[in-house]
Amino acid sequence: MILESLLAYAHIMAFLMLATFMTSETALCRAEWINPAVVRRLVWVNVLSLVSGALVLLTGLARTYWGVKGVAWYWAQPLLHTKITLLVAMLALLVLAARQYRAWRREVDAQGSLPSPEALRRTRKLVMWSAHLMVVVALLAVFLARGVGTR
Repeated sequence: MILESLLAYAHIMAFLMLATFMTSETALCRAEWINPAVVRRLVWVNVLSLVSGALVLLTGLARTYWGVKGVAWYWAQPLLHTKITLLVAMLALLVLAARQYRAWRREVDAQGSLPSPEALRRTRKLVMWSAHLMVVVALLAVFLARGVGTR
């Protein structure tokens, strides 16, 4: 039971890290706050978001393999597959944002020019969509943990 508790703890902490860094990204990605230092910071905060997302995935997989319910039970659940799919979609949106942040950093370093308000708005939307998917993932996690909609 201690292993199950530690696995749950690690998974929850990774999820909280992801939420924290995605919140930081959305807060920094605003026209009124943008400057060269913020552009550089966005690159690193996004890296932390992606690492946190990977940790969510890895700790979740660890729970399926070493958790009390067992691998056979977890992998038979459509909710698990939906959660993983949504998490991958979240991370894909964050990768798209990462590409923008890196392009902005290159422009800042080369020409000193900052991204346009429209570019900031579009990229912020990517992170916001990812954050909204995270809300659904959390709901599905609660359902899965409580046996709602399981086989």
